[in-house]
Amino acid sequence: MSFLTALRASASGLTAQRLRMDVISNNLANVDTTRTPQGGPYHRQQVVFSSLLADRVGAARSAALDDAAGVRVAAVVEDPNAVRIVHNPSHPDADAQGNVQYPDIDVVAEMVDMLSANRAYEANVTALNAAKSMALKALDIGR
Repeated sequence: MSFLTALRASASGLTAQRLRMDVISNNLANVDTTRTPQGGPYHRQQVVFSSLLADRVGAARSAALDDAAGVRVAAVVEDPNAVRIVHNPSHPDADAQGNVQYPDIDVVAEMVDMLSANRAYEANVTALNAAKSMALKALDIGR
């Protein structure tokens, strides 16, 4: 694995984990959102990752596999079934029976996911710094 490949792999991980943290933050911000522009309550979102190496091999591309290190965001998917019903007839979004649809977002699970994304981000920063340090040491040897 070359120096630039290591940097690209860490950079792709940083980008992917930052998007994951953004999506989790959006889920937490909308935990009580009962009305969206599309209609209905907010739906919890999740990030789906894909390995760049698997993409490269699966597509049978001719480029070197060393250039395929890293991760990419394959999709951000919604969970359309993640709705909880609360009886609150005084709510402006209540239906005829007095029920309101809220997003079914578990705040504790979202915080655990946020901590996981944060740790993965920190690990990618550490890997990036290690690759940089090794490159600088190699330059010092050449002097």
